[in-house]
Amino acid sequence: MSSTPSTEPIIHAANLTRIYPLGDGSVVGISQVNLDVAPGELVVLKGNSGSGKSTLLSLLAGLDRPTSGDLSVAGNNLSNSHRLDLTRFRREVVGMVFQSFNLLPTLNVLENVSLPALLADKDAEATRGKALELLDWLGLKNRRDHHPGQLSGGEMQRTAIARALINDPALILADEPTGNLDSRNGMMVIDLLGQLNRAFKRTVVIATHSDLADSLATRHIRIRDGALTDPSCDG
Repeated sequence: MSSTPSTEPIIHAANLTRIYPLGDGSVVGISQVNLDVAPGELVVLKGNSGSGKSTLLSLLAGLDRPTSGDLSVAGNNLSNSHRLDLTRFRREVVGMVFQSFNLLPTLNVLENVSLPALLADKDAEATRGKALELLDWLGLKNRRDHHPGQLSGGEMQRTAIARALINDPALILADEPTGNLDSRNGMMVIDLLGQLNRAFKRTVVIATHSDLADSLATRHIRIRDGALTDPSCDG
C-alpha cells in the first residue's frame, strides 16, 4: 500500500459550487468553497445534516459534477471531466467508505473486495492475492466466503474498507463511516482509517457527526449552509 509523495495539494477547490434544480427554484448544496488539502492529511469534516458534507464528498469522489468553480483531486480535473474519465477516477484514484456499506449482497466478501480491481481490468490472480492480504490485515480472512448478510456491521464496514483500498487509491473518503455501528466497532473503523493515514501516508477525509476521529485529525473543518466556516483550522 504505497503512495507517492507530492508537494502539490491532493485536493484543490476554488469557488466550488453545486446548485440543484428543484421545481421552479433551486437548492444550494455547497457555495463558493475554497479548500486545499495536502497529501497525508487526515481531515475531519463536521456539520449538521443538510450542511453540505455529503455534497462536498460526492464532488470529491467524482460521483457528482460541480455547477461552477474548479476542482482538482490527485491531479485530475473534475470540473470538466468526461463521463468515462470520471468512471476511471472513481475506480483508480479514490476509495469510498459509506455509512450504508454498499456491499453487493449476492457476492461474498472476497468477491466484493475484488470487484473494483476486476472492473479496472487488473489481473485476476494478483487481485485475489491483494484482496486476501487486505482481509488478513483487517481480521476478515476467515470470513472471505461469507455474504454480507452473514456479517456483523463492523465486519461489513471493514469489508468496505478493504474494497476501498484494493486499487491503491490516493485518497480515502469516508461519509459517516461509523453511523450504523456501535461505539466499539465505530472506534475500530476510525482506528483503521487512522492507521491508513499514519502508517501508509494515505490522505483521508472523514465526514461525520461523531467525535471519534477528532483526536486523530491533522485538521478540522466545519461546514454550515454549504460554506466552510474555518477551512484552515488545524487539529
